[in-house]
Amino acid sequence: MYAVIRAGGKQYRVAPGDVIRLENQGNGTDGKIEFSDVLAVSGEPGQIARPESSALVTGEVVEQGRGAKILVFHYKRKKQYKKLRGHRQGYTAVRITEIAYDGQKFSAPDLPKKEAKPPKKVKPVKVEHEPKVEAKAAKSPAKKAAARKAAPKKSAPKKKK
Repeated sequence: MYAVIRAGGKQYRVAPGDVIRLENQGNGTDGKIEFSDVLAVSGEPGQIARPESSALVTGEVVEQGRGAKILVFHYKRKKQYKKLRGHRQGYTAVRITEIAYDGQKFSAPDLPKKEAKPPKKVKPVKVEHEPKVEAKAAKSPAKKAAARKAAPKKSAPKKKK
């Protein structure tokens, strides 16, 4: 059982239980979205019918987000013209829950609910004593002066005449 719907200017072939990514859709009521623009319906393999106005596809919003970045690069050679822009298209992921037409309803099976796992107990970590690094002792002014005298002197560059 599947149907062809129109949403966001595109056509999608959907079946109960499918998850599709559409262009941004309104939130709807309580995360439910209804698609009334149904182009074709297939109830049995090999049979396709053009539904009347009573056909309806319903779904629930699974996720909303933005897709991967697309770089838009404009370039004109020999004119020193370059322009780089990025774009991320918003999307809404919808799980198709039901397809209804001519008094028939085809529903998706319910998803099993995930049980929350209890948090794991963390074992205390044993810390071995590391050797302490002693801070360098500050040199006294007398030691600093002795170090300067022992260092080789830099000669000034010779001037050319």
